[in-house]
Formats: sequence, structure tokens, C-alpha cells
Amino acid sequence: MSVSRATSHHPILSTRSERLLVLGSLLLVIAILSIVAFLLIRERANAEQSATRAATNIVQLIDADVLRNIELYDLSLLGLIAASQREDLKSVSPAIRHLALFDRATAAPYKGDILLLDNKGDVIADSASVEPRKGNFADREYFQSHMTNRDPSMHISRPFRSRQAEHEWRISFSRRVSGSQGEFLGVAEAAMRLSYFDQLFNSLSIGRDSSVNLISSDGILLAQEPRLAEELIGKDFSNRPNFQRIVKEGNGSFTGISSRHKDKRLYTFSKVGNLPLIVIVALSSDEVLSSWKRTAVVVSVATIALCVSLLWLTWLLCRELRLRYHAEQELAQLAATDALTGLANRRTLDQVLRHEWFRAQRSGQPLSLLMIDADHFKAFNDRHGHQSGDDALRSVAKVISANVRRPADLAARYGGEEFSVILAETDSQGAQQIAEHIRATVEQLPLVAGAESRITVSIGISTWTTSAEIGLEQLLFAADKALYQAKEAGRNRVVAG
Repeated sequence: MSVSRATSHHPILSTRSERLLVLGSLLLVIAILSIVAFLLIRERANAEQSATRAATNIVQLIDADVLRNIELYDLSLLGLIAASQREDLKSVSPAIRHLALFDRATAAPYKGDILLLDNKGDVIADSASVEPRKGNFADREYFQSHMTNRDPSMHISRPFRSRQAEHEWRISFSRRVSGSQGEFLGVAEAAMRLSYFDQLFNSLSIGRDSSVNLISSDGILLAQEPRLAEELIGKDFSNRPNFQRIVKEGNGSFTGISSRHKDKRLYTFSKVGNLPLIVIVALSSDEVLSSWKRTAVVVSVATIALCVSLLWLTWLLCRELRLRYHAEQELAQLAATDALTGLANRRTLDQVLRHEWFRAQRSGQPLSLLMIDADHFKAFNDRHGHQSGDDALRSVAKVISANVRRPADLAARYGGEEFSVILAETDSQGAQQIAEHIRATVEQLPLVAGAESRITVSIGISTWTTSAEIGLEQLLFAADKALYQAKEAGRNRVVAG
């Protein structure tokens, strides 16, 4: 048996300490990574929320500006209707009548012409000239609506292209002109060029890869800033999934994949008042998260470096603990081992014998003890010298150790040329077999140089069983007594006490 048995609990303690240290470090690393990940996720959400708020402010700004202009258009229409129904203006000159009809007309640079149409759709007054243009607008959607509907409120048309040479996209604001009996007399109509939105969008700062879009409720793109592609104006987007979602929700925001650019974008959108128009701010996710990404990279690198450093320091500490444990094991081994023979020393023998004695008391299993003494060793040592004597003791110890192989057994140097063997759970017969094998093997050892006879040993055996009423001291005494009897009987023999 190895003499490390006396300190066999140390590896368990060392392993447990290392495991606890590694587990603690891993839990700390996991906690750090979890906290950093949580903070980064929260900062990402904050960045997206900030971008959404900014986009919502832009949408609200556009909405407010447009509604303010619509109020001006409505005032112009109301003024035109009121003036057209004044009898005193019918007798004045065309120039004065023109001024009276259009004195409230808005002077907005993107205002289209304001027209007064009769009940057949012909132009009877034109803000662009004293002499009204020749034209009929009975086919327009707004005219047909007023002709069949007596509602006096302002009507907002769907976007359409102008009949003039430039074919601009426009939208109309109109009111029904009714007689005293409610009969249909005509329509007052004002057009707004949708290029107004280009000017409005151009004043906004939204980022290089983002865009502000004006799209009709039918899905026709009417204005865009920046102009990603000129040919997109007037294109139908009604079949695009993002637009269908926008029409369904009306107002709000969401993150989606652009069907044109195939990148992720943050869409914020709102219907412009009661107009059949929708303003969409599409922010590039790369731009929205660019600052967050830089911060995330720096924080992630620093966190990874911290965690790697922590794990490295843990590894160093584990290595130091392991080295310290091995050093302690070596010291414990030295403290428990006889330096000359490599067997357990007397101190270890006493500890293990006491331990096995109490274990045998609990289990009821037999316990045997061998006392082994090299015959005529003092004479051998005087004749051949201490070096040869030491070699002889080492040879004997090697034989004893080779015959004591069970983990529970122990071979020890008792003192001088005397050895002892503890045989746990071994009865007298088994102990005699082992002892006899030790004796025979020692007898077969080669002669020491210059020696005339071989080294032999005498062995005494004592065994405790449940039927033997002896104590530990009596067990030792019985083994010594048996050894003495073996010597008295002529040596090189085994005697059981």
C-alpha cells in the first residue's frame, strides 16, 4: 500500500477548491457577460426609441405644416364662393370683379390655380387671369362628387396629374357652390402642386441613407427626399408588404426589410390629416444604430478582455494551488515515509494501525499484524559495512512491499532492521501465507558481495478476531512475542501467536 493513504483526503480537498474557484470565476464571467449584454440590448432599444421619436417629430412637423396650408386653401375657397354670390359684383368691370373674387387667395409658391366652375364644369373665373381660360372639368372626380352630394364641406381629391404641359402631380381642394334652394350651381376648386412636399422635405435632415416619402393612399409615390431615383415618382407601391402594413395600421412605426434596398429600415408613418396622403420616414437601421454599434464594439472588446483576464488569473491561481498541493503532498509523503526503504515510517504505522483497529471493531472483520526482523543483521552490518547493510534493508523492504499490494494493507519500517505489516480483513491463515511468501522470497535474494550466507528474516504473527478478547496493545505484544519465538526457534521462520 502507498503511504499516501494517510493523507488521501487532500486530493479531494484540492480538487474541490479548484472546482469551486473555477465555478466561481465562470459564474462571475457569466454574470459580467449577462449584465453587459443586457445593457447593450437596452441601449440598442433606447437608440431605436430615440430614432422613432425623432422620426415621429418629423412626421408631426410635416402634418402641421400641411394642415396649416390646407386652412389657407379653404379660406380662399370660402372667399371665392362668398364673392361669387354677391349681386353687386356682377355689374363691375372684369378686373375689379377678379380682384374681389380672389382677394383671399393664398399666395403660396406651390399653389396651383383657383377656379370657379359652373354647373356644367366650364371655367367662369380663374385666379391666373382676368379672362377665364377655356376648359371643362366636369370629368374630374371632385366635380362629380359635388354634383351628386349636397355636403358643403371641403372635398379633398386623390392625387392627379395636371392637364397642363408640365403634367405635375397635384391635389385639389374644392367646395360645392349651391343656390338658395340648395341647387347645384358649380364648384370652387384650388389645386396644390405636390412639389411643395419636395421643398418641405428638403429642409429636413434625416441622414444619408434614409428617406422621407409622400405616398397616396392608393400607393402612388408622389414625393421623396432625397431623390433615390427620379423614375420612382408616380410608381405604384400598393402591392408592397410594407405599404400594405402601413395602410392597415394608419399611424405608428415598425422595423422591416426594404423591398427596394433589401436592408433593414425603421419606418415611421402617419396619414396627413384627412388627406389621402401618407408621410413615411424610412430610417436606415445602420445609421440609427451606428453610434450604438461603435459603443457595442468597444464595450464588447473591453468585456471580453476583462473576462479572458479573469479566466487567465483563475488558471494561474489554480496552477499555484495545484503546485502548492503537490508540494504539500511531497512533504506529507516525506513525513510519512522512511527515507532509507521507502516504506511507511513508525509514525504512519501507528496512525494506520489505530485506524484499522477501530474499523475492525466496527466491521467485525479479522485484523492481522506481522512483525518482521532481519536475522543477524548487526553482525552482517559490522562485517560488510553500513552501505551493504542499507542495501540489504532496501532489498528486504522491496520484497515486503511486493507482497503487500491491497489498498487497505500497509508495510512499514518499525525501526532498525525490524519491519511491520498491517493486513486488514485477513485471518491467521491468510497472514501465514503472506508471511511465508515474504520469508521464502527474502531467502532467495542474491548474496551480498563478500557475504558467505544469505539474508533471512524471522516473522511473528498476531491476529484479532471477534472471539479474541484482546486490545490493541495486546495485539502488538502478541506479534512481538511470536517474533521472539521465531528467533528462539532458530530464525528464518514464521510463528503465529
